[in-house]
Amino acid sequence: MPPTVIAERDGAVAVLRLARADKKNALTSDMYAAITSAWSAAEADDAVAVHLWLGLPGAFCAGNDIEDFLECARTGRLGSEILDFLHRLATLEKPLVIGVDGLAIGVGTTALLHADLVVASDASLFRTPFTDLGLVPEAASSLLGPRRLGHAVAFELLALGAPFDAERARAVGLINRVVPAADLERTARDTARALAAKPRAALAAARRLLRDVPGAGRAEILARIEEEAAEFARRLASPEAAAAFTAFVSRKK
Repeated sequence: MPPTVIAERDGAVAVLRLARADKKNALTSDMYAAITSAWSAAEADDAVAVHLWLGLPGAFCAGNDIEDFLECARTGRLGSEILDFLHRLATLEKPLVIGVDGLAIGVGTTALLHADLVVASDASLFRTPFTDLGLVPEAASSLLGPRRLGHAVAFELLALGAPFDAERARAVGLINRVVPAADLERTARDTARALAAKPRAALAAARRLLRDVPGAGRAEILARIEEEAAEFARRLASPEAAAAFTAFVSRKK
């Protein structure tokens, strides 16, 4: 089988691409582990200045694979691969640029709150249907969402589960720039290369100053990830989630 997570280099940019086209880049436990491993290797490589995360045309990431969700529901806990991924995402030292085209569902949207720059195509659609599945937000989005977007917009996205198109996402501050789908990857790569060309120490210092704001430090973000994960696991084992997943699978069939 072809790889579902591809790591490559573009000069000083470490490029990570999700490539599970048949499932619209829905993430499995193995994919989470592969992403974490690729990011850790790039963090340790002095030749890498910037991370770039891409999907495929029409599908950035459709969230968690439903079969993995059902397994989590059966065991009543999140897999270690998911938590390792979330911790790695929250503790990257090098800038993270994300290029989104098409679907960005669940963690495909909440992960954007950890990015430094997000470029999206005009065909992108952002949605976090956590409560529809009897679940709660993750990836520290319950902390970062209100601080980035304000309570009203964050509640609309994370609790109501309203879909956001690219222009709305840009207007509320979830993403930086909207481009035609044909230009998405080129623009994202150009953005990452421009960052990678900056003086390395100055870029690192600027990023640290911008991110380490009072009340939103790394320790608080990691603590919220753990708090969300515990509640997420409890919700997975609930009758509400069981009914929601049963209905979801029936619709898929």
